Amino acid sequence: MCAVRLTFAAERIEPAPADLDGVGLTAKLDAEIPLGLEFTDEDGTPVRLSDYFEKGRPVVLTLNYYRCPMLCTLVLNGLVAGLRDVELEAAKDYQIVTVTIDPREKPDLAKAKKASYLESFKRPFPAEGWHFLTGGAEPIEALAAAAGFGYRYVEADDQYAHPAAIYVLTPEGRISRVLTGVEFYPKTLRLALVEASSGKIGSAIDQILLYCYHYDAERGRYAPAAVKIMRLGGAVTVLALGLMLATFWVRENRRRRTT
Repeated sequence: MCAVRLTFAAERIEPAPADLDGVGLTAKLDAEIPLGLEFTDEDGTPVRLSDYFEKGRPVVLTLNYYRCPMLCTLVLNGLVAGLRDVELEAAKDYQIVTVTIDPREKPDLAKAKKASYLESFKRPFPAEGWHFLTGGAEPIEALAAAAGFGYRYVEADDQYAHPAAIYVLTPEGRISRVLTGVEFYPKTLRLALVEASSGKIGSAIDQILLYCYHYDAERGRYAPAAVKIMRLGGAVTVLALGLMLATFWVRENRRRRTT
């Protein structure tokens, strides 16, 4: 009877819609983004991706389209919500670059979208810290392919099917982390940026946290690494014992001299 039920259930499984063929994420950690790709910024100025990697800062890259009715808005809203509580300074410590996947979109739409999201921070956010780019089909497709970002245009709806994710890139343009979903925790964003910068931004506490935590791709956040915590705890214990013994030795030495 069980086998019959399982077979019946399997027969009811429907294949994925054709509109979703090729849509998804391919893990390409440490892959190099082609920084020579040319786009246009929200002011209509021709730019290269390399323009945002000149000062050795990590870059948060998002692939969206500005007319998206729902998912892109959720992703960017989640990014803004997470960054509100990250005590790192945009433009100084990191950059954000958003690239449309729709080659029909123009700089005026990108400019309006940028103004809307800068205002949504509810606090001063430097305009030079977030860039909204448009471009032709070839550079868009090349960037998406390098990032492992699979999307598809659905002609019947005049919309794009695409995954929900953001990328954290190293100052050299390599993929350090891919954060999926529409909610990005402040600690996850901060540690991802510190990790991508190889410790050039952030504090000493961030370095300790990176040692004790590892990125859990399934949960989409940094989780405690038991072995590393045990090692760190052992090192702290040895250090504490050493300090206690040194203090005891100094006191004993003083006592003998006094005697």
